[in-house]
Amino acid sequence: MPDPSSLSTGFTELEAGPTLRVRVWDLPTRIFHWALALAVIGQLVTGLSGLMEWHFRNGYLLLALLLFRLVWGFIGGHWSRFAAFVYSPGALLDYLRGRARPDHLVGHTPLGALSVFALLAVLAAQVATGLVSDDEISAAGPLTRFVSSATVSLASTWHVAVGKWIILALVVLHVLAVLFYVGVRRQQLVKPMISGDKLLAQQAAQSRDNAAARLLALLVFACCAGFAYWISTLRL
Repeated sequence: MPDPSSLSTGFTELEAGPTLRVRVWDLPTRIFHWALALAVIGQLVTGLSGLMEWHFRNGYLLLALLLFRLVWGFIGGHWSRFAAFVYSPGALLDYLRGRARPDHLVGHTPLGALSVFALLAVLAAQVATGLVSDDEISAAGPLTRFVSSATVSLASTWHVAVGKWIILALVVLHVLAVLFYVGVRRQQLVKPMISGDKLLAQQAAQSRDNAAARLLALLVFACCAGFAYWISTLRL
């Protein structure tokens, strides 16, 4: 997510003059982004309304999506790889001080990268705890019988009383940040996640987004979905 201070670096989308169209987000990453957004909303709605069977089904989808993103973070398009947005503390401080490098404004910025990793980590914790949670009424995760009762109790407390509220807070912060940058800073954040392309002031690495890469992503997701389905069959 671009930082206001980047307006003075000469590398923003708002800069006048010639612009270059660069493929930043490959199609699998874009589909993952919107599918994850819908899955998180679905999980919050089904969890808060007590629709537990749909909550479980949606949870397995979330598991498959997170597993896919983990793998795609190593073999996906250039700007989707974790290596492209793992920044040192010094890079983060430079960015916050208004000394952003050109690559900070292409994919995830140092600040945006922190939010991405935070959200993925919290979602992973929520899915993991859901797999071993038990409400002691009718809904028990598929892996509860493989862990101790103390683990089940701890996981259930986190899943119901802590994790979902952290996720809700992160989602609200994300939406507010997007609205701020689109409405106030006039910077395109949503459109590149739909088209895949960004208009930049100078050339940057293109993300691989050909038919072979998309087929690879489909195969990876099929394996992740198959694993999530297998997990679902362990539920008694």
